Amino acid sequence: MNSLVAGEAASTAEREGILPPEALPEPVSQGRLVLRKFLHHKLAMISTVVLLVIVLVAIIMPIFWPHAYEDASFPSFAPPSSDFPLGTTQVGKDMVSQILRGTQFSLLIAIIVSVVATLIGVIFGSLAGYLRGFTDSSLSRLTDLFLIVPQIAAAAIMAKVFGHGSWFVVAIVLALFAWMPIARITRAEAMALSQREFVEAARAAGAGTGRIIFRHLVPNMVGSITVNATLAVAQAVLVEAALSFIGLGVQPPDTSLGRIILENYAQVQNRPWLFFGPFVVLVLISLSINFVGDGLRDAFDPRQRRMKA
Repeated sequence: MNSLVAGEAASTAEREGILPPEALPEPVSQGRLVLRKFLHHKLAMISTVVLLVIVLVAIIMPIFWPHAYEDASFPSFAPPSSDFPLGTTQVGKDMVSQILRGTQFSLLIAIIVSVVATLIGVIFGSLAGYLRGFTDSSLSRLTDLFLIVPQIAAAAIMAKVFGHGSWFVVAIVLALFAWMPIARITRAEAMALSQREFVEAARAAGAGTGRIIFRHLVPNMVGSITVNATLAVAQAVLVEAALSFIGLGVQPPDTSLGRIILENYAQVQNRPWLFFGPFVVLVLISLSINFVGDGLRDAFDPRQRRMKA
């Protein structure tokens, strides 16, 4: 009797188009869905490959390259050849080794700027959005104050006064003027999330401000934080290059792509390979990171077209 009833129920479910639980597709986690959407973003994937190639070349190639970046014993302004694919500089240094060294410093500076700026922006934005009131007003006015300060001018003065062109000081100074957009976005998201049920439940359970922010708010903002941290790297690369190009950023013996472009800017007509070599690498890095950021933004955006499971 029971088997007859079960058979009738199964046939009724088939006629009505209702699938049994075992026939339903396996649910896809949010992380897997984001990864799938990012992997289907062709421009972001191409940019990721280009960026990885640049990073790996900058890290690994100096180990096998026959010319050291500090070696100045070569002929001055040697043209491109099999020994010197991009020629040599005025002081007799191999341009390829200079570009490799400059890429290392530029990426290192950009990553430090992104990490420090993201930490400051997330902390300030989360506190302002969650606590509101006087805290929100004070941090918002501080953010507005930093926004109206000319970033490059202030960074140039501080880097010159406090660090004498040290690459690490330049990175920290740039980070101090790069956290404001992240703080604004984080504040808006924290204000929205603070009204959700899980935050109210945590507050009712006696969780403190720090626990609520770092255990409940920040994990739910990881999408926007990741996207903005990625875009901050691209912005830091360009700002550092601009600062070094005007002679107020990284100073010898340290170097960067912006510094190399400055040193060879006068050769753009007579020896264009000395200028366009580091310039092309700088443009590729900036464009690649921006496209990766666009891909991450689309992947984390729930309004984008859903992927099939």
